Amino acid sequence: MPAQNTKTMNMEQFKAALKRHSLKATPQRLAVHEAMLNLGHASADMVTETIRSTGAINVTVASVYNILTQLSELGIYRHRMSSNNKMYFDVNTFRHIHIYDCENHCYRDLIDEELMELIETHLGRRKFRGFRIEDIDIQLIARPTRKKYPVRRG
Repeated sequence: MPAQNTKTMNMEQFKAALKRHSLKATPQRLAVHEAMLNLGHASADMVTETIRSTGAINVTVASVYNILTQLSELGIYRHRMSSNNKMYFDVNTFRHIHIYDCENHCYRDLIDEELMELIETHLGRRKFRGFRIEDIDIQLIARPTRKKYPVRRG
């Protein structure tokens, strides 16, 4: 299996993706993507706070949530629900594993191509009566160890 794309969509690629979906590169959408590039995984609240901290543009949580949801539905971002019932969006759409910190409610990417290949190979040989597997989305749920590491929100 060839190595998968593990690159995040830069601003020019993002603008091209918007154009492919007949969407305009509005200042709000560009600000959301810029914030997501910095945050990696984030809720609408977190993105809104990041945008507002720059002072460049005024946005509401509702408009940011709508933009994130639309981009997720188009496959430009992905989304996942945390155990505290908050929707988090992921700027990385390539195949990877998530580690979910259930105490701090944040996600971290785990890039392990060898493990993903093993899982895909194993599941590719399996038949699930009445189902066709479309995607593999793995999330490991974890608690921080006693040793404190800085919490990265990416």
